[in-house]
Amino acid sequence: MPSALEDREAIRELLAAYCFALDECRFEEFGALFAEDAEWGPQRLPQKARGPREIAALARSIVPVAGEGPKRRHLTTNIVIALEGDRARVKSNFLMVRESKTGPLLALAGTYEDELVRTPSGWRFRHREIHNDIAGELGLKR
Repeated sequence: MPSALEDREAIRELLAAYCFALDECRFEEFGALFAEDAEWGPQRLPQKARGPREIAALARSIVPVAGEGPKRRHLTTNIVIALEGDRARVKSNFLMVRESKTGPLLALAGTYEDELVRTPSGWRFRHREIHNDIAGELGLKR
């Protein structure tokens, strides 16, 4: 059984993998970061996707790939992790920076509230609540 320190490090790696997969438009890898019974969807959309495949498809439908829209980078910070055995609650802040014709643009700042579960493949998101506390022009497809 991993130590609490190892679990915390694995959870931080999951949060980083989320940013890299989404920003690099690796949608199947992005979806695989979620548990089978997971739910995810940006605050501005009325529907939420369930499970890795639906989550990957929803991300693909809104995030522009190279040539379709601006590049973006998500940054996660202020990570607070509450371990509860094979479950964890995580609260963190994020920034999303995107390119624009005049240079980098701070497009979004907010808070993630996560429910995570330990699976045979490691820690996965079960639910990710996205609070867009400060929003600008996101450069998304819809």
